[in-house]
Amino acid sequence: MSSEDRALLQQALDWSADEGKVALATVTKTWGSAPRRQGAHLVIRSDGLFEGSVSGGCVEGDVITETAAVFETEEPRQLHYGVANERAWDVGLACGGEIDILVQPFSDRGFSPDLAKEVIAAMDRGEETTLITGPDGITRRGADGEPGEGRFRRLYSPPLELLIVGAVHISQHLIPLAAELGYRCRLVDPRGLFAQGARFAGIEVDDRWPDEAFSDWHPGAASAVVTLTHDPKLDDPALTAALRSEAFYIAALGSRRTHAARLERLADAGFGEEALRRIHGPAGLAIGAANPAEIALSVAAQMVEAWRGRVSAP
Repeated sequence: MSSEDRALLQQALDWSADEGKVALATVTKTWGSAPRRQGAHLVIRSDGLFEGSVSGGCVEGDVITETAAVFETEEPRQLHYGVANERAWDVGLACGGEIDILVQPFSDRGFSPDLAKEVIAAMDRGEETTLITGPDGITRRGADGEPGEGRFRRLYSPPLELLIVGAVHISQHLIPLAAELGYRCRLVDPRGLFAQGARFAGIEVDDRWPDEAFSDWHPGAASAVVTLTHDPKLDDPALTAALRSEAFYIAALGSRRTHAARLERLADAGFGEEALRRIHGPAGLAIGAANPAEIALSVAAQMVEAWRGRVSAP
């Protein structure tokens, strides 16, 4: 997740500022049932302290050992683990997958601290950054079309956020689920009674109308928007703002009949078929959800599916 990326890059900067040697290990390729996706990071300090993961615990020990050579030479090092490799059994990767891991010095000869600062600053501004690691093992700023042979593309996104319209029962379950998945959650509902009492204790409910709230929130490429009120006066302005943004996931609660009427209204407002196809309606994966907690689970799962489908391109 993007919040994990930010934390790990900041950890590398903090350790580097203490004048210790630091390395960054990154999963650059996977086959089969690899336990971590491409782009997963492990930050390693020269005394063996580490944060993050490249295999869920299978090969971290061996990667840390191999990193000693990177600290000594200041040269990037490529590692491979897999079932065809006898070392896989020794280090614990016997689950059927294979992974390539690039270990870079956290310096201008690998992944520079200045570049890490740029990525973090972009995240904090709500912007995405694409980095390309070349065959020389040095990471630089890049563009979407640049990977090519022997190059590895990595997209760093702003922290994920979930913008919800409707302080309803489903929201009570969806917010903690999304928070566990690393989303910053924002909830808007101008109907004061819905946010009273213990229903949303500890959660700030924005009491503005959704069009006002969304004009401040500015949904972006790492934003998910979910409307849950069934009320066009509340849901439609939020959906309009979402469709005009780069939000990666847009969903609206309601029956198929309700959704058809919703699409007609948005079409009358000027949105074409391609734009309207971005709206998941009814919201959530078809898991047979029958109560608010299950509906929240189906929405959270569909949100993860949409995000992972967006960021998994090589």
